[in-house]
Amino acid sequence: MDPFLNLYRPNSSRPTSLRRFGRRLGDGISALFARRGRLVPRPQSGRRRGPLIAAGLVAVVLVALLLREFIPATEAHVPPPPAPPEIRRLVVKGTIPDGGTASVLLGKYCSSQELYSLVERCRVVFPLTSLRAGNTYRINLEEDRFSSFEYDISSEEQLIIRRQGELLMPTRVVIPFTREDAIVSGSISSSLYEAVAAIGETDALAEELADIFAYDVDFIRDIRVGDSFRVLVEKRLRDGKPPTYGPIQAATFTNQGETFTAFRFQDGKNPVSYYDASGKALRKAFLKAPLPFSRVSSGFSMKRFHPIAKTWRAHPAVDYAAPVGTPIKTVGDGFIAAIGFTSGNGNYIRVRHPNGYETLYLHMSKFAGGMVQGKRVTQGQVIGYVGSSGLATGPHLCFRMVKNGAPVNPARVKAAASQPVAKERMVEFATLTAPLLARLEGREVVVAAQAVAGTTTEPPR
Repeated sequence: MDPFLNLYRPNSSRPTSLRRFGRRLGDGISALFARRGRLVPRPQSGRRRGPLIAAGLVAVVLVALLLREFIPATEAHVPPPPAPPEIRRLVVKGTIPDGGTASVLLGKYCSSQELYSLVERCRVVFPLTSLRAGNTYRINLEEDRFSSFEYDISSEEQLIIRRQGELLMPTRVVIPFTREDAIVSGSISSSLYEAVAAIGETDALAEELADIFAYDVDFIRDIRVGDSFRVLVEKRLRDGKPPTYGPIQAATFTNQGETFTAFRFQDGKNPVSYYDASGKALRKAFLKAPLPFSRVSSGFSMKRFHPIAKTWRAHPAVDYAAPVGTPIKTVGDGFIAAIGFTSGNGNYIRVRHPNGYETLYLHMSKFAGGMVQGKRVTQGQVIGYVGSSGLATGPHLCFRMVKNGAPVNPARVKAAASQPVAKERMVEFATLTAPLLARLEGREVVVAAQAVAGTTTEPPR
């Protein structure tokens, strides 16, 4: 048998050792040169070294060829495939402007036919005519082509429109967030707004806290340095954004050394409301002020030097200086007895309340939507916005209160409280409030977190 057949067979197993391979290689080379009559025994002098050198060169070539056969194909160098081109993405964020519509927002990125079809699909999910000024939105583009649209319907729901092939498909989802019951506390050095911001919370918490205690504390005139608050509230955390809040469950507010306490409770079929520790309702017939935060520029007086008329006049009102556009709330339930404009009062509304009371709101920049004579309004409802219409030196609200036609000082009115918790539900009330009070006082600290899964509402295709 030819020695080279023993050296390497394609179908045989690879030699188990380099030593065995070397022996077979040497035998093969010797046989090759023996057949050609060119290989002789080792020379005694240098004249016979030529054939040995040639044999060595042939051996090197054969080894290189054989080793190349033995190298697995996977070990060969293969250049990596080129990376796919990166998709160019762009995000457009903003808030819905006044008069903003779907065509204004999306017309730049979608055809009129796509928008028409989208409007029809959205009717059963969330009508695009219901977009509200001030709510946030986000448009996602890929290679300058519309990819998706996200709109916050509320703090809990979102409208998402995605491109699926050639269709724009809307879905309504519950925003996924994490709920966390937390104790929030702070001390006031200037205003409630600034105190809340100083501890990393948002204006929404300050507004809700002020609404709860607005029957007992005038957050414009009564606040003092050193006043403090402590709140048990549900925080809703979402994608690293500033928190939103669920209803305040319990709170205390200390104003000028007096501490007020509030617990959220539903008394039977009555609306949910806030009560103190004894079950008395915090809600009263009138709020302490028609603006949550502002500055009193002129108080109630029967003799004041008028800054425009330059004469001494009675000023049976309280002036609240505030930026133009600040919302004005009616201090009590009632109906609009008069609405209009005069050269002195500017834009004004007069609200008639039970028991002979009326309140007047003067110098508005504009009225809230839907305000007409005879309309019923509820306590805390926005009826207009601060301005400087009529005889005014700057933006402010002139707030007046009368009883049976005579002016009264709003700060001295002792408003009647709403009904307390019913006697048959006091045990339930006490059972609910005891652990809440313990947490407010620091006698128990428990933080509960719960992930809220999203659900969707989709239209038919």
